[in-house]
Amino acid sequence: MLRARAELYGSIRAFFAARGVLEVDTPVLSSHATVDRHIESFEVPGGGWLQTSPEFAMKRLLCAGSGPIFQIAPAFRREESGRHHNPEFRLLEWYRPTWDHTLLMDEVEALAHHLGIARGRRFVRLSYREAFVAFAGFDPHVADLTALRAAWPQVDLGADADDRDAWLDLWMSHRVGPRLGDPDPVFLVDFPASQAALARVRPGDPPLAERFELFWRGIELANGFHELGDAQEQRRRFEADQAWRRARHRLVPPLDDNLIEALQAGLPASAGVALGVDRLLMLAQGLPELAAALSFDHPRA
Repeated sequence: MLRARAELYGSIRAFFAARGVLEVDTPVLSSHATVDRHIESFEVPGGGWLQTSPEFAMKRLLCAGSGPIFQIAPAFRREESGRHHNPEFRLLEWYRPTWDHTLLMDEVEALAHHLGIARGRRFVRLSYREAFVAFAGFDPHVADLTALRAAWPQVDLGADADDRDAWLDLWMSHRVGPRLGDPDPVFLVDFPASQAALARVRPGDPPLAERFELFWRGIELANGFHELGDAQEQRRRFEADQAWRRARHRLVPPLDDNLIEALQAGLPASAGVALGVDRLLMLAQGLPELAAALSFDHPRA
């Protein structure tokens, strides 16, 4: 497994070197953290936060004129441990100035073929709505809370009981996502605008987030965005997420003012994606759980 991981890293680096994408490093320890509603950060005693993704720092490099960049980075997320999760994991993250998310999906597929992943399989593009209609039986953009709760009479989401996105996430995690990407990998596209995170929103009825996720064999491998470059809108989203967390008595990390300042200076139109390297290795090697792809999983670290 050590050799397989080393070969995977080498193949990834060769792929990007041939395409003129620069490998970079960014800090693992930061004075700021993500305020995403569904990601819990590790706070370091004495000050600082472990990165949940190198995204914010890499965007600051883009704003400074780096051009296309990638890195294979350690990431840390609190309260994530299980068959497909480990609190410490490796992300492959890369950004393409001038591209949108549709072009980036083409490159994700090209990388997969270069790595010998899902060889001979075609990569399908499926909208969020199409996936829910096929595997949940309803349109997620119009379903009301009663419909979303109907199949989960024993589930109590507590403070999130009236949060549509919380129920949609439950459906995605347990009913829709596990049905995606077998045998052909699936790019899930056109998410609800309320799930845009750091992605642009395309106007329409309904407005849709220009975001994608890649699923293979029922497991999410990658999450990509047509990146939001509006500093004012990004601050608004960060502050809304902080308010959401504060109302639920959750840890409220400081938002990243350095990123906002960089966005104000100007982020080139870009697309970016984060891909879970450990999960990719697990699936490529036919392993039953993530721990088998790691030198030391969390209980043995």
